[in-house]
Amino acid sequence: MYNQHIYPIHKAMAIFELLADVWGFLNERKKFWLLPLIVTLVLLGGLVVLTQGSALAPFIYTLF
Repeated sequence: MYNQHIYPIHKAMAIFELLADVWGFLNERKKFWLLPLIVTLVLLGGLVVLTQGSALAPFIYTLF
């Protein structure tokens, strides 16, 4: 089993590795125009997840 203090470090390293891979792809292929699209999708997804159980949910879903 994982030690409870080590597991969050592995999770953070995995997220950092994913971000490094995405940046490497964007940099190598010169697809910097995708960066605003990716950031927007991540922010909207986070907004939907965070407001899922709140009173703001109906107002968020009207955006779509």
